[in-house]
Amino acid sequence: MSNWKLINKTYLYDGTFQGFLTIVFDSYYQKTLPQKIYEEKNYVSNFLDTTIYVETDFEKSKRVFDGIEKNIGYDALRNTYYAFLSDKKDKEIYILKYLCDGFDIGPKINNNLTTSYVFQTINMRKRTLSEYDKLRGLLRFQEIGENLCYAFVHPDTNIIETLGNHFIKRLPSMNFIIHDKNREICFIYNTKEYKIIDSKDIKIPKISEYEKTYQDLWKIFFKTIAIKERKNYKCQLNHMPKKYWKDLIEEP
Repeated sequence: MSNWKLINKTYLYDGTFQGFLTIVFDSYYQKTLPQKIYEEKNYVSNFLDTTIYVETDFEKSKRVFDGIEKNIGYDALRNTYYAFLSDKKDKEIYILKYLCDGFDIGPKINNNLTTSYVFQTINMRKRTLSEYDKLRGLLRFQEIGENLCYAFVHPDTNIIETLGNHFIKRLPSMNFIIHDKNREICFIYNTKEYKIIDSKDIKIPKISEYEKTYQDLWKIFFKTIAIKERKNYKCQLNHMPKKYWKDLIEEP
């Protein structure tokens, strides 16, 4: 990327994937790289930064989205999207460099693992998908109303939409809410469509008496079938990290 100019600017955007792809579009065509990129709501103003707010442009973002798959490949599109959902600091800069370089050299960008921004982007994707794989098996739905279920999680990565779409396929006829308590957002599905909203905008009802009964029965069953002498906490932690235990009904 020797022909790219590093500019002393900090880009701010709305935090959406489309907003980030808009930055990619502008950077690629201007052949410039900002020093920093922040989601506007998380940015702390200081006198050292010269900031530019990049307005989300859906036409530009679509051109970049389509261009990634066409010119760099589907794997690069997956790398980009799931890396964007990660919780790594400065993820936007890594992905921006990965994409801009990828547009120049094509699919072989993924072979350049000794290049830091390529390695970091692919590693972020792996981390996101690893957490998604764990949580789709650990997530616990609770009945809070007639044909309405609720589950809460504390994910490190921003995978609530990915999780929600998984359960739409698994439970298409059930209304449900998945609550990301780390980000205070909710994925709400009504058997026809879904939306993601701020959790402060809704009031979550308490679980039903029917649900309480089944939770008590499950806890009794869980403790009854456990063989004390065969407990293997190391194996348990490998398959179910302790940070997720607070989201489970039973106590491992």
